[in-house]
Amino acid sequence: MDFGIQGRVALVTGAAGGIGASVAAMLGEEGARVAIVDINAAAAEAEAERLRSLNLNIHAFGMNVADSVSVNGTVEEISRAIGAVDILVNNAGFTRDKRIGRMDEADWDSVVDVILKGAFLCTKAVLPAMIEKQWGRIINISSRAYLGNPGQANYSSAKAGLLGFTRSMAMENGRHYITVNAVAPGIIDTAAVRNLPHYEKIKTNAEASLPLPRLGKVEDVASAVTFLASERASYITGDVLHVTGGRYG
Repeated sequence: MDFGIQGRVALVTGAAGGIGASVAAMLGEEGARVAIVDINAAAAEAEAERLRSLNLNIHAFGMNVADSVSVNGTVEEISRAIGAVDILVNNAGFTRDKRIGRMDEADWDSVVDVILKGAFLCTKAVLPAMIEKQWGRIINISSRAYLGNPGQANYSSAKAGLLGFTRSMAMENGRHYITVNAVAPGIIDTAAVRNLPHYEKIKTNAEASLPLPRLGKVEDVASAVTFLASERASYITGDVLHVTGGRYG
């Protein structure tokens, strides 16, 4: 199947590992020129080098998504190096879980800034070139956690905010043939999840309770993103695609 993104320039944030790295790899396999962006520039370069060994057109850049100077400068650098961004995947994010009574202002700000402010800054930076081309794809990586999780008021709020942001951007930019969608993964079997002390319990619970009885794979999320980035999804915008194995509550 031809996804129609051969030669397109894709920027994937938080892509030094996990879901972001898988998304970068799959977009690269479809012929896109991919900028792996991460606050850890060395890790981004290591992942880019690994993917280049597979004959993919991958480039690495260090960037702090929560800092406008860093974002604007890096987007300009990407444009000079491989071309103006056609596909943006706002994936950068992390958890800092605590019940609200123990969550301090830094716990809140750091999570919300990277996930939500980061999506705002990156989207604002790439939109002018997309508008000029009258073509663009923006995919925001939300989470099933937007429905709420105990101990994740910061993370759930940021991921819920991404859905409002997604729909607002879809409404504003549809006339420029720019689609804006979100992907909401469930529990995905990443290195970070495997390193949790209760990983085996998470895995067992998923196998016992999910309609599709397994943990998600990073490739499951990457496939959803690649579809939404493609010409096959050109009439889908402002939507959220759940990749949860059937878990919604």
